[in-house]
Amino acid sequence: MLASAVWGGGLYAYERGKPAGPDLQGYRHVEDLCEVVDFEALAGALGKRRESGSSPVVNEPAISETSCSVAFGPQEGGQSVDITYTLHKVVDPGPEFEARAQQFGLLRKVDGIGETAFFDDMEEEGGRLRVLDGQAEFQVDIFSQDYALDGEEISSSIDLSGIEVPMTQDVLALMAALKK
Repeated sequence: MLASAVWGGGLYAYERGKPAGPDLQGYRHVEDLCEVVDFEALAGALGKRRESGSSPVVNEPAISETSCSVAFGPQEGGQSVDITYTLHKVVDPGPEFEARAQQFGLLRKVDGIGETAFFDDMEEEGGRLRVLDGQAEFQVDIFSQDYALDGEEISSSIDLSGIEVPMTQDVLALMAALKK
C-alpha cells in the first residue's frame, strides 16, 4: 500500500514537470472527416452532394490529419472538393503558415475566419482556401471536373466566381463541429 502511494506521488510529480503542450482550443481528432463536414453552403452553390471518400488518417502524438473528397453537381462535369484538417498537437504551425501560403501563391487574405486565412481564386477552374486557427489548419480545394463526350473535352459551366464565400461558411461550420 505504501509502495503504491509512493509510486503515485512520484508519477504525479513527474507529470507536473512536463510542459502542458499547446492549447488545442477544443479541437479534436476525427477518424472520418466526411462524416463531420456538412458542405451545406457549397451544395447550395454547386448542386447536390453526390459522393464522398476519406483518405488514410494520421493520429500520432504530434499531429492528427484527415481529409475528405466530395463530388457535387451532375455526374458529368460537376465539381470536386477536397478538404484536409490537420491538428498540430506539439508544434506551433503559425510561423510556417504564411510562408506555405505564399509557396502555393495564396496571397489574398480572408478576414473573419480563424487567425489567418488565404484564398487563391483559380478563376473558372476553382479555388483554394487555407485557414489557420490556433493549432488547427484547414485546406479546401475546389476543382471543376471536365469530361469527354464523343472525344470532345467539355468543361463545367458553373461560374465559380465568389466561391470563397460558401467555402468560408463551410469551414466555419466545420470548425464549430470539430470543437463539439
